[in-house]
Amino acid sequence: MKKPAVVSKQFLLPFVLVTSLFFFWGIANNMTDTLLAAFKRIMSMTDTQTSLIQFSFYGAYAVLALPAALFIKRYSYKSGIVLGLFMYALGAILFFPASKAASYTFYLGAIFILAGGCSILETTANPYILSMGAPETATRRLNVAQAFNPLGSISGILLSTFFIQAELNSADATARAAMSEAQLEAIQAHELGAVTGTYMTLGFVLLAVLVVMLLSHMPKTDKASIADENPKSGSTIRRLASNKRYWMGVVAQFFYVGAQIGVWSFTIRLAMSELGIREQAGSVIYLISIIGFSASRFVFTWLMKYFRPSRLLVVAAIADIVLSLVVVLTQGMGWLPVCALIAISLFMSLMFPTIYGIALDGIGDDAKIGASGLIMAILGGALLTPLQAVISDATSINTSYLVPAFCFLVVLLYGLYVEKHRSVA
Repeated sequence: MKKPAVVSKQFLLPFVLVTSLFFFWGIANNMTDTLLAAFKRIMSMTDTQTSLIQFSFYGAYAVLALPAALFIKRYSYKSGIVLGLFMYALGAILFFPASKAASYTFYLGAIFILAGGCSILETTANPYILSMGAPETATRRLNVAQAFNPLGSISGILLSTFFIQAELNSADATARAAMSEAQLEAIQAHELGAVTGTYMTLGFVLLAVLVVMLLSHMPKTDKASIADENPKSGSTIRRLASNKRYWMGVVAQFFYVGAQIGVWSFTIRLAMSELGIREQAGSVIYLISIIGFSASRFVFTWLMKYFRPSRLLVVAAIADIVLSLVVVLTQGMGWLPVCALIAISLFMSLMFPTIYGIALDGIGDDAKIGASGLIMAILGGALLTPLQAVISDATSINTSYLVPAFCFLVVLLYGLYVEKHRSVA
């Protein structure tokens, strides 16, 4: 029997259009990661204070994922895409008044709105991609689409490196404390202007993408109808709550995202600490991590032709536990912890789409609400990153990587559970 295509001709164009969204929220995710190091210098903040950026960003995912699911359940996937793009663009453009007010709180608000748009896009795009073809190829199809997410991440890091990090003044917190108020305001105005200009440009590009989406035909799928056969969300939630593979997937996703955001949020800081470099050079280390992440996702997608996704998940989780512990135990050893940190990204690459695909496998029309639970699990990035920041401030940046190590252990346990019950995965 001929194996079903990953993407059929019927869905090729909509698949390409929706896959482009993975690229755009990749830009937001990883450009935001670099803001922690930027605001630490601009406003002389602690790691705990800068982690509020991630709390705002990923907190928006938790708040808006379920409303987004209900919205697309009531209307359509295309409606969700349009709403998500509008909020994403609005949040980016709001960086302008935030810079004029020179208010960190205003920036956090703009980031929340921007991330809310990304949350809606993810809640919409992931299940839509899964539904664009045969169920047997759903996880592979999502891995293909997700492969363009780190390409966006690379673009986001490059934008930050050349248009934000390169514009940061070399004065550290001690030097800034000794400056006059006028000197400090002039430096901060220039630095915040670099942040704002980069985000506003992105916002206007997104508005252009929004117009393209409005003019494009996005066909319905068997699982993407405006009115589901069972419109009652309560019964859907009860079915999902009784599906152990699903809710364990939500838990695993919570900890995976906490690990990913923690690993990447402090990559620049760890590289600066271990190698004695500044933010712009640290961004290059971060960029190398994301390039490795991108390349390995294509490798893992290819390996899924020969190995079960759950088995690959187990192998990747074990590798990342070991690598995280290497980072913790080799403080002060220069390139060794930095290389281990880069290697973590290689094995993280398959985790999000694989957990997502396994958890939603076979749940039919419940996928719209089920997808929102997996997107709400991104709350792990909002809650676990500040925990890692507190540990970093209290001990060291290296020791804080115990948090990702524990998170990868949870992912390992989920992979082992799915392997044990592989008849349903």
